[in-house]
Amino acid sequence: MESQALVIATVGVLGIGAQWIAWRTGWPAIVLMLLAGFLAGPVFGLFDPEETFGDLLEPMIGLGVALILFEGGLSLDLRELRHSGDGVWRLVVFGVPFGWLFGALAAYYVAGLVWPVAILFAGILVVTGPTVVIPLLRQSSVKTRPASILKWEAIVNDPFGALAAVIAYEYFRISAETPGASVFNVVPPLILAAILAGLLGFAAAAAIAWAFPRGAVPEYLKVPVLFTTVIGVFVISNKIEHEAGLVAVTVMGIALANMNVSSLRSIHPFKENIAVILVSGIFILLSAGLDFDELRDFEWRFGLFLLALLFLVRPATVLISLLGSSVPWNERLFLAWIAPRGIVLVAICGLFALRLNELGYGDGSILVGLSFAVVVSTIIAHGFTVDIVAKLLKVKGDTRPGLLIAGSTSWTIALAKQMLELKTPVMIVDSSWQRLAPARRAGVPYYHGEILNEATEHNLDLGPYQVLVAATDNEAYNALVCNEFAHEIGRDSVYQLGDSDDEDHRTLPGSLRGRSLFESGFGVADVQERQQQGWVFRRTKLSDQFDFEDAQEKLPESTHMLMLLRESGRMRFFTHAARPEPRAGDVIVSFSPPQSRTPEENAARRERKEPKSTGKGGPDPQPA
Repeated sequence: MESQALVIATVGVLGIGAQWIAWRTGWPAIVLMLLAGFLAGPVFGLFDPEETFGDLLEPMIGLGVALILFEGGLSLDLRELRHSGDGVWRLVVFGVPFGWLFGALAAYYVAGLVWPVAILFAGILVVTGPTVVIPLLRQSSVKTRPASILKWEAIVNDPFGALAAVIAYEYFRISAETPGASVFNVVPPLILAAILAGLLGFAAAAAIAWAFPRGAVPEYLKVPVLFTTVIGVFVISNKIEHEAGLVAVTVMGIALANMNVSSLRSIHPFKENIAVILVSGIFILLSAGLDFDELRDFEWRFGLFLLALLFLVRPATVLISLLGSSVPWNERLFLAWIAPRGIVLVAICGLFALRLNELGYGDGSILVGLSFAVVVSTIIAHGFTVDIVAKLLKVKGDTRPGLLIAGSTSWTIALAKQMLELKTPVMIVDSSWQRLAPARRAGVPYYHGEILNEATEHNLDLGPYQVLVAATDNEAYNALVCNEFAHEIGRDSVYQLGDSDDEDHRTLPGSLRGRSLFESGFGVADVQERQQQGWVFRRTKLSDQFDFEDAQEKLPESTHMLMLLRESGRMRFFTHAARPEPRAGDVIVSFSPPQSRTPEENAARRERKEPKSTGKGGPDPQPA
């Protein structure tokens, strides 16, 4: 037991450590986890998962895969899917069977796998993996339509890949147990079992959707009850038919996502944390379980199979599926190239590889190694070329981080105009058509709707916006908006007009608010009053010869610094709690009185400071 506890701790450290390094460096997390597990297992022999956990390894991986698929199902909101056009539906309705067929042919004729293993493996290969696709799209800034199609294809195809694997495995299992059984003897029971499992998953989702809003389950038990129900549905469905539990939990997740259960919003952060832990743990265990003998079995034909998967199977699947669609050809070609695989592929392969060995199919043992090869090759091929291909095919979106502003006021409109002049994407959101009238007249992009309404989440693409500023005339509402978006955008990227760091005079605790704009903590009334006095936004470019202190000297003495805009487009705000470090190339955006100081005032101010080296000069601040 002590050895198992040590291995579990090691797996946790390696998995979460790899995820952290990926966050800091921007490298693909899945590749770092593969490297960490491979070093811990085959290279240094720190632990062997099969030896450590024995018979527990298979059910551990099975439960982990079930929870990952359930979490993926919870991400599939069909209302959002409607806004992606017919591209996603075609890639599901036509792409899944075509991809399965072409993948099976490549696995059999090119990789040399036996038909049962080739068919099962090709079914799993229809999965592209949102855990890889979404970060890739976020980093590369692809246009909205192709990015949306790739994102939803990855989310929707996750359960279909699992379903394809279940169908294939069950068919070959029953065929092996009952030699001579025809298709009609095998397929109808499978379909019936899948329907029963799906109904069980739907019934469990309906029970949760009924009980949670009515207070039948206390708040502190909602997460345990939900995950216990998922595990129970998985186990019971497997009693109906082997691996039918994967179908049941996927249906349960999709059903819950579309039943408008408002109380589920509070558990989203926790279920995503569980998914990260499970993804890390399963990936480390599977990669640590590889051995050099299996890797030596990786023949040259497997390399040809990877090339066929990249250059034949995926392009043929996408181009045939999108024939006659409204998707332009340049976007079709982009979609035909981008298809990185992720954790679900490896997890499902790891689960079924053990089962195929039990059925006597020798090629099952190489599925884990081959799945890792597919993951690494697709991530490298697509991750390092996505920007190049997007530029060549003219599907590259705006690469600069955008600013989302809650509240249409004269101050926010002036800020939006200033940021637009600095080539920063901006969107003002307000529920009042009347308050948006000045924004419309000024030509500022806007969205008419309640930012906290779930419909806004479905209709407004939040992907381009990496910073939120809440600046309505209600500071409590601003805090509510910041608190709601902190999880999605990041606590360090939500800001509001509000109080200073004086805790005695704060109307709301800091844990419920966004970061306060300006070092002085200007409130809504403060900026409105100053704007009526003629205060304006000014921008000042820093250089090696014109630093931050020089900029301060040229600006009016009562100027308040709002942000630094890096050359990359990244926004760093001055707040009561943090002051970013200015550097050459930055643009300072400040909120200043209408008139600059006279030369005599500048000279007097310089005399009050330490002498500076001469020869420095710079541009005068430009008002908005």
